[in-house]
Amino acid sequence: MASLSLNQIRGKNSAPDFARTRSRTTWARPSRVGFKLFASSESPAEPDLSVTVNGLRMPNPFVIGSGPPGTNYTVMKRAFDEGWGAVIAKTVSLDAAKVINVTPRYARLRAGANGSAKGQIIGWENIELISDRPLETMLKEFKQLKEEYPDRILIASIMEEYDKAAWEELIDRVEQTGIDAIEINFSCPHGMPERKMGAAVGQDCVLLEEVCGWINAKATVPVWAKMTPNITDITQPARVALTSGCEGISAINTIMSVMGINLDTLRPEPCVEGYSTPGGYSSKAVHPIALAKVMNIAKMIKSEFGDKDFSLSAIGGVEEGGDAAEFILLGADTVQVCTGVMMHGYGLVKKLCADLKDFMKAHNFSSIEDFRGTSLQYFTTHTELVQRQQEAIQQRKATRKGLKSDKDWTGDGFVKESESMVSN
Repeated sequence: MASLSLNQIRGKNSAPDFARTRSRTTWARPSRVGFKLFASSESPAEPDLSVTVNGLRMPNPFVIGSGPPGTNYTVMKRAFDEGWGAVIAKTVSLDAAKVINVTPRYARLRAGANGSAKGQIIGWENIELISDRPLETMLKEFKQLKEEYPDRILIASIMEEYDKAAWEELIDRVEQTGIDAIEINFSCPHGMPERKMGAAVGQDCVLLEEVCGWINAKATVPVWAKMTPNITDITQPARVALTSGCEGISAINTIMSVMGINLDTLRPEPCVEGYSTPGGYSSKAVHPIALAKVMNIAKMIKSEFGDKDFSLSAIGGVEEGGDAAEFILLGADTVQVCTGVMMHGYGLVKKLCADLKDFMKAHNFSSIEDFRGTSLQYFTTHTELVQRQQEAIQQRKATRKGLKSDKDWTGDGFVKESESMVSN
């Protein structure tokens, strides 16, 4: 098994096992992160799935995405016990009393005719809001989890109104529980946009820059900004978040959608007392869209920020290890799963890890870093695709096999010359 070492970049001490590599009491801005993972020259017998992201060491890159799978102590504990690399709790705010959910709040799309009860589930819509549990309750459970799992990574997802003091209070309170990082929900596509929450901030780069400034002046743990895909160019808010002090980007949140209309009742789905509202679309059908968004963000980070220690957490339709491998090949450090857990359970992480190891073995990769970002170089513009194809055609013509004229036949090479013009 290859040995792994953490190289210190910005002056923080490493911690053993899968622990936080930071000190809560001595960390000062901007030194919230600073470690990279390097594999030794030896080839391990079994691929190593461990990753270190913004100084946080995880046993694998699979992270519970913010949502129902991280809604309370019981389910988050289950996630750690099953082996997930990290858990991002469901988004919290200061005043949970304003959060009122409805039921039903999900609708599914199957591969088949409209309204078919059969076929594989390929799409999932939710109109669910952030956590409706009192903040004090969630904070107590964060603290309990960190006491019971001190070497595992717990990330708080937070969202607040357009109020500097509220953001500062929320950050201070969640950090006191011992959480390892914060993910900022700038991306929820539904619910409370009138309070300048969620995607209402992520879609407004001026507002985003101001709010990120408040957050990063206060936070003492790594901060990830979660991006909305419901925008023309996702690289614009991602760039603003990074230049405003965030250590990482998470992408994508759900896509604004209407799941469908029941052709018997003529009512939209999910149907609540005969009515509905647009919600967030997730599951396998969004995976190609998420790949494109993640690719664009990864290319932007690479070209504009170079070797700076920014991280990228990919989200969207992950149900198999191959789905995760695609994200990592585009430059993702970690891969989040939310809807997949709702469909397949917390034990899904074992299949994800096994699948990813099989992929790595097939390509002789010993660590995640061996292939992270490998496929990013193969994306270019349509103009360059045309140019490359024209050059390839000209090259093939120039090296065409066979004799150009009867005068080129020779006695000594007659058999080979004949074979050179055979098509099968």
